[in-house]
Amino acid sequence: MKLKSVCVYCGSSTGTDPVFMEAGDRFGRLMAKSGVELVYGGGGIGVMGAVARGVLAEGGRVTGIIPQFLTEAEVEFKEVSELIVTDSMHARKQLMFERSQAFVALPGGIGTVEETIEMLTWAQLGRHSNPIVIANLKGFWEPMIELLDHIIKAGFARSDIRRIYSVVDRIEDILPRIEAAL
Repeated sequence: MKLKSVCVYCGSSTGTDPVFMEAGDRFGRLMAKSGVELVYGGGGIGVMGAVARGVLAEGGRVTGIIPQFLTEAEVEFKEVSELIVTDSMHARKQLMFERSQAFVALPGGIGTVEETIEMLTWAQLGRHSNPIVIANLKGFWEPMIELLDHIIKAGFARSDIRRIYSVVDRIEDILPRIEAAL
C-alpha cells in the first residue's frame, strides 16, 4: 500500500529547543518530497506551523483541521491546501483520524500527549491498525515511553501493546518506519 497521508500531532508552541522547530520543518519537507499529504491541527504557529510550512515549501498538500474556538488561539493557517473548521475538538480528532493512514507524535504539549494516547488507545481496542510513530527527538518522549512501560509492569496493559507503536530518534526514520508497517 502506498503511503498517502500522515497525521502529525505536535506543539502549537515552539518549545525551548530550536531543534524541535527545525525538525518540524525538515519532516514537513520530507513528507512533501515523498508525496505524503500532511493532516494536522490547522494552526500556523509553533512546531505545527513549522511542519505545515515545510510541506508547502516543497509543493506538498496540507489539510488543516481546527475547531472554531481555536481559530484565534492557534492562529489558523489560511495558506493550507484545505482548511476545515469543526464545531468541536471531538469532530476535529475524528476527521484527522479518518483522513490519515498513520500518526506521528513530534514534540508538543498536553494536547499532543492526549491525541497520541487516544490513537494508542484506539489501536489497543482494535479500532484501527494504522502505524503510530513517536519521534523521540533528543529524548523528548522518554518519560511517556517509561510511563507506558510502567503501566505494563503494573499489570494494567499487556506487553504486546508495544507492537502498536514504534519509537524513532531521527526525523529521517519516520516515513520508512511507517512504510514498513503498512
